[in-house]
Amino acid sequence: MAAKPDPMIPILYRIEKIRKETVDTFSMTLTPGGAETIVPFRAGQFNMLYVFGVGEVPISISGNPENMQTLVHTIRSVGTVTSMMKTMKPGMYIGVRGPYGSDWQVEQAMGDDVVLIAGGIGLAPLRPALYQILARREKYGKVILLYGARTPEEMLYRKELENWRKRFDLDVLVTVDRATGSWRGNVGVVTKLIPRAPFDPYHTTAMICGPEVMIRYSAMALEEQGVSLTKIYISMERNMKCAVGFCGHCQYGPHFICKDGPVFQFERVHKLFTIREI
Repeated sequence: MAAKPDPMIPILYRIEKIRKETVDTFSMTLTPGGAETIVPFRAGQFNMLYVFGVGEVPISISGNPENMQTLVHTIRSVGTVTSMMKTMKPGMYIGVRGPYGSDWQVEQAMGDDVVLIAGGIGLAPLRPALYQILARREKYGKVILLYGARTPEEMLYRKELENWRKRFDLDVLVTVDRATGSWRGNVGVVTKLIPRAPFDPYHTTAMICGPEVMIRYSAMALEEQGVSLTKIYISMERNMKCAVGFCGHCQYGPHFICKDGPVFQFERVHKLFTIREI
């Protein structure tokens, strides 16, 4: 019997394309660097990306789960490893471990209205779920994307957002914290969009990704509308180091985010959101 690959050893991937999204955020398209094929992933899962000689970071996969030719990750340059990634060019190589973690339960949501709520770079982990839903659009009720960013310039996937807004089978509401330039759209936090969204709260699955304060208030607003906490899913990709539960950096109460998450049913963790020390 062949030995299982060591989960701590990264696989070599080639950078095919790097696209600037915002001032500090970029999308990196990868292909396998050797004979290996891309390991199938589920919407909401993450990989560990390794820059040789620098270190590794957990990054949610932001591409299409049905595209087995490339891996896409949208990355914000906020630390040593991601800052180095920002300087890399097509043709260079990085290491990839994964995929890891839980997923958005997209298939379980079939038959329901689906509300996706994203704040800032939180749209990246939700994009695979939206791709998957739109590929089987007839299996879902209303599909609504609520997206908030600090300014218009900090919005991700702006061209794709425009294409989504043109669809007749998808409702897209966008807001910014602060209007700049020629922005004439909604201004305010993304939770203000929830009462305007046309979904049936008693037959709705919600998926939320963004800053923790935004997750908490979005979930509260959905609950006020009548959505069950058991039908609200959140992503909490934070403080992960090893991705396999060895280091303990991502412990969240009784949970390890890398092993039990990053996607959680909100009912499982909502009490932890009220404890400041966690």
